[in-house]
Amino acid sequence: MAAAPRLLPLLLLGWVRPGACTDPPDGGWLAGTVPEEPRCTVERADASLTYSLFLQRFAFSRPVILGGVTDNSAFRALCTREKLLAAFGPFPVRLSTANTYSYRKVDVPFQQYVEQLLKPQDPARLGSDTLYFFGDNNFTEWEPLFQHYVPPPFRIPGTSPAYSFGIAGSGSGVPFHWHGPGFSEVIFGRKTPHFHPNESTLAWLQHTYPALPPAQRPLECTLRPGEVLYFPDRWWHATLNLDTSVFISTFLG
Repeated sequence: MAAAPRLLPLLLLGWVRPGACTDPPDGGWLAGTVPEEPRCTVERADASLTYSLFLQRFAFSRPVILGGVTDNSAFRALCTREKLLAAFGPFPVRLSTANTYSYRKVDVPFQQYVEQLLKPQDPARLGSDTLYFFGDNNFTEWEPLFQHYVPPPFRIPGTSPAYSFGIAGSGSGVPFHWHGPGFSEVIFGRKTPHFHPNESTLAWLQHTYPALPPAQRPLECTLRPGEVLYFPDRWWHATLNLDTSVFISTFLG
């Protein structure tokens, strides 16, 4: 029988600046107008973190933001808007609705997604009506890009990595959800706020978050290029892209 979702601690909310693949200035991707939250309540660690300490302190119990553990400058240089369109423009990509359960899938050419659908999030638009490119990657077509990515050096015993690549507009994001452990440009939280599974993260941030008592607010932080966040198994979390963001996750299955 499958294990139930972990209840405590529960939720992480994330604000994401352009992720692991930006190139000055911003890789040609559109900057956003969503204000940045200066507070960060997620623990950080640098390259001095050892594998044994990672297993002891974080792997099974809490998230951590890792800085300086990899160098993905080569991967980042390939992820500018111009280079991705040149390399993958005609290839189909599968879009998901940006709601908790991501039921609907739509296939469109990558160029059409970037040029026509990659827009700032309308706060009044439900997550179930917002199309989002994240995961569902064709690894045969995207392998020439993925082979340049340097994953975080830590693993959970008995797991193997799988990449999930995405691009999303300013103000977009995935509402609260959970899955297995991994590394990503997303931030997690701690206490369960009330939320609707079809409400966008931006709407939740604007309408629900300000009324939460301090003890019920999720962990939060802005993740910047070159930083990677580790999330433990079955932690509820949400993401919000401050700018048009390029990001990659390494799921440990």
